[in-house]
Amino acid sequence: MNARLSSLDLVDAVSAGEPRAIARMLSRAESGAVEARAALDLIYQRTGRAHVVGITGVPGSGKSTLVAKLAAQFRKSARKVGIIAVDPSSPFSGGSILGDRIRMGEVSGDPGVFVRSMASRGAMGGLARGTLEAVDILDAGGYEVIIIETVGVGQDEVDIVRAAHTTVVVSAPGLGDDIQAIKAGILEIADIHAVSKADKPEADRTMSDLKNMLGLGVALTGKVVGRLVPVLKTCSPTNEGIAELASAIDAHREYLVTSGEFEQRRQAIRERRMLKAAEVILHDEFEHHREGRMAALLGELANGHISPQTAARRLLAQIGMEVSE
Repeated sequence: MNARLSSLDLVDAVSAGEPRAIARMLSRAESGAVEARAALDLIYQRTGRAHVVGITGVPGSGKSTLVAKLAAQFRKSARKVGIIAVDPSSPFSGGSILGDRIRMGEVSGDPGVFVRSMASRGAMGGLARGTLEAVDILDAGGYEVIIIETVGVGQDEVDIVRAAHTTVVVSAPGLGDDIQAIKAGILEIADIHAVSKADKPEADRTMSDLKNMLGLGVALTGKVVGRLVPVLKTCSPTNEGIAELASAIDAHREYLVTSGEFEQRRQAIRERRMLKAAEVILHDEFEHHREGRMAALLGELANGHISPQTAARRLLAQIGMEVSE
């Protein structure tokens, strides 16, 4: 493939599922290349078929190995699987800490599985800046199941629920995940709970703790809303519970479709993406004028003549944005 092809030239090749075109478009999306914007807009129009699954949980819970096993399980039904693994990275250098995922093992050479690591570059919420556009590219490329593995920092992972149709929260025995889940609000975002490392003696206790906490939520509200959240035990090295977890993910999609919630989730994702894109555009616009419009306002802030709130409103007014009081 010609290395000088424009992003628009790559769109049809992406839609045809050509891995090299997909890889190049993913790189351009992740870098935020202005040249790729029109192509990404066209690609978005060709999406909507994939089931997007978010996998989140604290470090050490075995997410990467579980993702690889899940991908292999989905491949048994001949479905193409895309994996976006968001690596933690330095907020200063942007360098990835974990690098490319070496634990994808058996699926790394499968032509029906596309694995892409993305550095978070300090982004909050467990996702990288280009994650959702990467989902678009894989969706348009014919990948039927797209798995997003979040950073796994444990405290700020809730953005995944605004990006995925099905969210799986992975807990590992002995890591205090029950307390961590309550702190981070992760317990509430799970459509499915998976307890990894089932061969450990603490696994049964973690299962019981999660079920008790979910039951407490039902007891406090007095009702079950929609469906009971399943809690499943898994062990990646022995494949225990992997088929059951894949079936639970498929069953959740079926539930969303039959209940009418699938379109609601898709609309919520669209809304979140629109607002997030607006935030990025504003941020980039302000950075562009750092030495111009922002300089005078920063001077007034430094002198204490105005507050940050007033400065922000003036900055927005300077780019023609009306802000209500």
